[in-house]
Amino acid sequence: MDLLADYGSADEDETIEDAPDIKQSIKRPIVNLTPDVGEDPSAANRIYIVPTATEIPVNVPYADMVQPIVGPENPFSQRRLLQQNVLTGHVEEQALNEYDFRIQQRTFTTYGYARDPSNMSGNLGPGIAGTGYIGDVNKAVQLNGATIHDSLPKSLRPNVDIQKKRKPKGDSSVLEGEGAYLGPWAGYKDENIGVPVGPSEEEVARAKATSLAAVDAQKLKEIAVGGETSIFHGKNETDYQGRTYISVPQDLDVNLFAEPGSQECFLPKRCIHTWSGHTKGVSAIRFFPNSAHLLLSAGMDNKVKLWDVYHDRRCLRTFIGHNKAIRDVAFSNDGRRFLSASYDKYVKLWDTETGQCIKSFTTGKIPYCVKFNPEEDKQHVFLAGCSDKKVVQFDINTGEITQEYDQHLGAVNTITFVDDNRRFVTTSDDKTLRAWEYDIPVVIKYIAEPDMHSMPAVALHPNRMTC
Repeated sequence: MDLLADYGSADEDETIEDAPDIKQSIKRPIVNLTPDVGEDPSAANRIYIVPTATEIPVNVPYADMVQPIVGPENPFSQRRLLQQNVLTGHVEEQALNEYDFRIQQRTFTTYGYARDPSNMSGNLGPGIAGTGYIGDVNKAVQLNGATIHDSLPKSLRPNVDIQKKRKPKGDSSVLEGEGAYLGPWAGYKDENIGVPVGPSEEEVARAKATSLAAVDAQKLKEIAVGGETSIFHGKNETDYQGRTYISVPQDLDVNLFAEPGSQECFLPKRCIHTWSGHTKGVSAIRFFPNSAHLLLSAGMDNKVKLWDVYHDRRCLRTFIGHNKAIRDVAFSNDGRRFLSASYDKYVKLWDTETGQCIKSFTTGKIPYCVKFNPEEDKQHVFLAGCSDKKVVQFDINTGEITQEYDQHLGAVNTITFVDDNRRFVTTSDDKTLRAWEYDIPVVIKYIAEPDMHSMPAVALHPNRMTC
């Protein structure tokens, strides 16, 4: 810069001499390396105690002991976790009068504003812009904070525009024409008499088309008769010896072929296993006849499942064929077949081993219970108690109804064979118990008392004589 200042003519020298000193006009910022951070002067003399300390060797003033810990708070400290009642922090319950809450809720629905909720607990709620209200603050100021229980001038009422005004009564001296006397029978302005109300023809047609589409979609989801399927969940249906998965296992420490009562049994004391697979409730479960190594369950999810009881305790096969919840299932004597009764008004006969649906039966009514005839020479016959107060007897070979028992006054709930399978007992929603001779539709025993209730379940006594 000095060399540049010496270069030039005399006039330029004078100009440079008259110019202000550039080096003197430059201001450099001053950096304070020790700024004032506003510390408490007494903090330097305090004795800080570690929060986890269990012993204090000196006397510390109480005011110093209750001071907050310097630095950011540890969100995972035990002290903070003790104060939390939710994952993200602490939530306090606020007591609010139900009457006040309903008033403010309906005021907000009607007028569009309400008091700040903290006002209800005795505190001063600021609301929006310090008005004490939330929502439409301008409306609150206009109505002077009125609630739905406060009376307002007609000009300020929110429904003043939608109220229809009555026509003038008219002059009593004029009988016809303009200004005729109408009296108390005067109608309302802009009133349309004789004009049909309700949805238009286009709206009706659109709603009908939507309803039909929904019905068609539901029909597509339904399983037609003959479209029944089953799913096997195991690896192989037979083992290396050719035995199927429903064969009685031989590798257990329990003799499944023993006579009932030959082994010592005890009442259950704890839960051993829970079978999970149905997506809805289970309405009935049945053990495999004699050996009880398999379990059949009827679910409200329209499916029947077969479970293993002793080995892996997993689902072996799922039977899919009903369109509504299944009410009851029943095994045949050998367990090779079973019946399923559903709210879709069908009783279906299944092959337990292959999962094939052999035949379907229906009376047009809901079957509530099904039962095979226990006699070996009558395994082609089963009974079904229906919602139309009848017990219907079907022949599986022909698919025809061979007998009807129709003395009940309510839906039939249970069917139980007794007396060496020569008779059976039925219970119903009519709060009665009736005994029948098999294949004879005449009641031989009628039990009903004023204090009796409906009997939805019946079990046979082990002596096979009573139930």
